[in-house]
Amino acid sequence: MQLRDAGFPERNRDLKPAHIAIIMDGNGRWAKARGLPRAAGHRAGVEALRRTVRAAGDLGVEWLTVYAFSSENWSRPKSEVSDLMGLLKMFIRRDLAEIHQAGVRVLMIGERDGLSRDIRSLIEEAEALTAANKAMNLVIAFNYGSRDEIARAARTFAEAAAAGTLDPAEITPEAFGQFLDTRHIPDPDLIVRTSGEQRLSNFLLWQGAYSELVFMPCYWPDFGPAELEQAIESFAGRERRFGGVVARDVAL
Repeated sequence: MQLRDAGFPERNRDLKPAHIAIIMDGNGRWAKARGLPRAAGHRAGVEALRRTVRAAGDLGVEWLTVYAFSSENWSRPKSEVSDLMGLLKMFIRRDLAEIHQAGVRVLMIGERDGLSRDIRSLIEEAEALTAANKAMNLVIAFNYGSRDEIARAARTFAEAAAAGTLDPAEITPEAFGQFLDTRHIPDPDLIVRTSGEQRLSNFLLWQGAYSELVFMPCYWPDFGPAELEQAIESFAGRERRFGGVVARDVAL
């Protein structure tokens, strides 16, 4: 990513975010509004994910991160958790070949310890198969919580310091970032949340420090190419100062 000065927000108009992160919210409310079970909403949400991955690729987005399952979602009813796990399996088994053929690289962030062996195997298979792909990067935040991620990074850092392999005096935000799940992933330029809720819900709290935020009223199952373009258009009109006075643009 190249940073350049921009004196006026109009200079953003032809720019797109290199990295878009999405909080896919509202499946249950979408289903309730239609008199359907929550599981139907989650299935419709998978279809929305398929549409969005294709649309992001068509628009030239380099990185797309989706919040698929949070570390707090384990508190939901067991039947719903089981449905969500089944949908992840179905998405990978059904769509992995198409994703791979399209040149999409798949990565996962989140705590893998504690996941069932079949889920871990599927995730590792998807990552290994697509490792060399370069058209787009699809990051699946699964069993992910930002506070948990930061705590795990701090624990690893503390262990390295205790072992004498890392000097605590040398720690910087950049150095600490190398202990996060996203150490090889650029920070998101744009974070989108559907359903009208306006909070991050423990998603990319460190990485989203200077992300532009767009909150959309539609439920996730209704999200598609038009909504993605609307979010990108909103991003294009923002001035990104990164704590400074003069706006800077992130250009693809």
